[in-house]
Amino acid sequence: MNKLSIALWAVCLSLGFAVAMAGGVLCQEQLLFSPGHESITAAFHQFSTLIVGNWHHYGSLFVKWQPVLFRNIFFWTIVCLPLIFLLHYLAIGPKSFSHEKGEVFYFGVFTRVIHWVAAIFFSLLVLTGLMMVFGELFGGGAFVRFARDVHIVSALIFAIDAPIMFFIWVKDMFPMPYDLKWLFMMGGYLSKAKRPVPAGRFNAGQKMWFWLSTLGGGYMAWTGYQIFSFGVETEALRLDAIIHNFLGAVLAGFFIIHLYMSLLAIKGSLRSMLTGYKPREEVEILHSRYNAD
Repeated sequence: MNKLSIALWAVCLSLGFAVAMAGGVLCQEQLLFSPGHESITAAFHQFSTLIVGNWHHYGSLFVKWQPVLFRNIFFWTIVCLPLIFLLHYLAIGPKSFSHEKGEVFYFGVFTRVIHWVAAIFFSLLVLTGLMMVFGELFGGGAFVRFARDVHIVSALIFAIDAPIMFFIWVKDMFPMPYDLKWLFMMGGYLSKAKRPVPAGRFNAGQKMWFWLSTLGGGYMAWTGYQIFSFGVETEALRLDAIIHNFLGAVLAGFFIIHLYMSLLAIKGSLRSMLTGYKPREEVEILHSRYNAD
């Protein structure tokens, strides 16, 4: 069985599991209402207490923040970041790299399939999450309920796919000393010059996105599960909603950054996730610490 067959089997199993679980969401709206094994729930409660302390006073914060603050955070995130990137595109423009030096094989078939499953359903999570945040603008009702159901199904598929992606890439995602220099010079994206940038197989920005989308996404999945299943006390549920909203805003912001970098900041960069190959010149400039041979 080749890698493509394994990848397709993994996707089919993930989709099959998600569709089966989605039936409970769409037909009965009772999916995951049980909080699970008591020992697991108790262990996670102890972990949450260690992180946030006594959460009983978060009810008043929830009441104050939920109607206005979070909506404003999401609004300015999805408005300001695209405007900043528009200015960058107009002032500096995308980087372009020649294919004359040949290409470097960067991503295998299995990696690409897993990445695309994550990309598709994470995109749906962001879009449907925003639909729920701004539900009044869409008239509420059935449309927002549909967005919620799509959000839950997408979360299930992403929760299956993300751990696979984590273990594929984690060995290349640990911070390195030269990542600080990359952050200081903003990866060279503030200049039109093509000078070697200190980065390994993945740069500091990609590493930040990796940890946020996998670990942050995992915590989002847990808080979302608690919110949907009402598996905890009301005060804890409000704290889960606060965390879910803040993490959601951060992830939405980094998602927009990732989209810009993937689609517009580098000409032809999307092609590497379709074919698996990057131009050798791009690797030598933007990933100068990576041994491409």
